[in-house]
Amino acid sequence: MSNSLPLRLVLASQSPARRKLLQAAGIEPDVLVSGVDESQVIAERAEDLCLELARLKAQAVSDRLRSTADERTLVLGCDSVLAFDGEILGKPDDAADATRRWQRMRGRSGVLHTGHCLIDMVHESRAEAVASTVVHFADVTDAEIAAYVATGEPLAVAGAFTIDGLGGAFLNGIEGDPGTVVGLSLPLLRGLLRDLELSITDLWTKVAPGAQEIEPLG
Repeated sequence: MSNSLPLRLVLASQSPARRKLLQAAGIEPDVLVSGVDESQVIAERAEDLCLELARLKAQAVSDRLRSTADERTLVLGCDSVLAFDGEILGKPDDAADATRRWQRMRGRSGVLHTGHCLIDMVHESRAEAVASTVVHFADVTDAEIAAYVATGEPLAVAGAFTIDGLGGAFLNGIEGDPGTVVGLSLPLLRGLLRDLELSITDLWTKVAPGAQEIEPLG
């Protein structure tokens, strides 16, 4: 391990997709929702908006935690927005909004930006960056849009689509890291950890064969 203290990663997000992505990569985070009001943050550029929101989420959770002498706590905040046709799109307001978006997006492309902010509470330092991925939307039918919106899935995610759920069938492809579209880029997280003189392997956990318990490595 890059530090003598055991590491704890706190994910400042209620997104089950982000948590699942970390778990699939061998990282078991604690989860603490930030409670940040995203509607109060305004920016002209999608990259600036998602990074500011990620920063606010990480800081809000960090402020609620207390550093201990026997543990090195890292807080990770993330936020995603879609840049499309000159607009910045977060979560749809309602089903009608999601429907209108898909009618505009089908057969076209947008850029999904995900901001990341990683705070090291012990050393009072942070590393942050934005990952961007081009998304190519399929030319879906009105019936497909209606059925997708009716599931409720697009109402809960930035840009009104997923890549790891029902919406994955409505994407023709991407250019970049798929994790960015899920809401968390693992290669970018690796880089942020390196900026804090840590390795992503320091956060790995293991599952004993045939068992469900997760034990820390080492």
